[in-house]
Amino acid sequence: MAFSTLISSSESFDHLGDPGWVIVDCRFSLADPEQGKRHYLQSHIPGAVYAHLDDDLCAPVVTGVTGRHPLPKIEKLVHHFSSWGIGSGVQVVVYDDWPGASGAIAARLWWTLKWLGHDAVAVLDGGWERWISEKLPVTDRTDTCKSREFYPYPRLELIATSDDVEVMRRDPKYLILDSRGADRYRGQNETIDPVAGHIPGAVSAPYTENVGSDGLFLSEEELNKRFDGLLGDRQAEHVVFYCGSGVTAAFNLVAHAHAGRGLARLYVGSWSEWITDPTRPVAR
Repeated sequence: MAFSTLISSSESFDHLGDPGWVIVDCRFSLADPEQGKRHYLQSHIPGAVYAHLDDDLCAPVVTGVTGRHPLPKIEKLVHHFSSWGIGSGVQVVVYDDWPGASGAIAARLWWTLKWLGHDAVAVLDGGWERWISEKLPVTDRTDTCKSREFYPYPRLELIATSDDVEVMRRDPKYLILDSRGADRYRGQNETIDPVAGHIPGAVSAPYTENVGSDGLFLSEEELNKRFDGLLGDRQAEHVVFYCGSGVTAAFNLVAHAHAGRGLARLYVGSWSEWITDPTRPVAR
């Protein structure tokens, strides 16, 4: 059985060394983009490869045009995924150590693989911290992975563009959800982007509300209750998540899928792209 949303530390441990599994370390810090790689070289889950958010999973930022973490060309992703040993039938496990919501960065890789048609990918529930707390093995050894051919099958319906969002936010059949903290949604305490506020019509849905005090995702029942309150009876194709740059919003997408509600859409450019056009409206 493939894991397609979440996987526990114990389930991942049982498959260490399995040639049909690939583990990807996605640790990253916005304040220090090389910190994650340094920590990976010091200690990581045995057999894990490292994925750098900026260098491997995103394209260079085009000032005034793109958000802070634009999607790269598919050819670039195919190269990386193939070199990491991700191919047809391979189970992928992704993890990080994001404060307050481990998996928030890894979720971007989870979504990217889903977008390109690879469904057997799961976020390590509780992330690196959970792995360490359970005293599971770690290593500083980096191995060369056996490469495989990754064949992309893009699912364009999983992406929402700024033009899509402009239309959807006016249509009651759709709902746009802001995954940032409530203070940033309200236009307060904005320390990352040059313009504060949110997309008019969007509803606040902080990604951190998907986890409990133990650092693990809420149960499927609890997640369903959360999304029932936010979405009503809207189906996945009528739901769009965004955040500051299209990364932590994917954490909401993982939770939405784990609750059995399917794959919603991601506005990849998110707030940092929305505000590049001064004619787009801003709400506070």
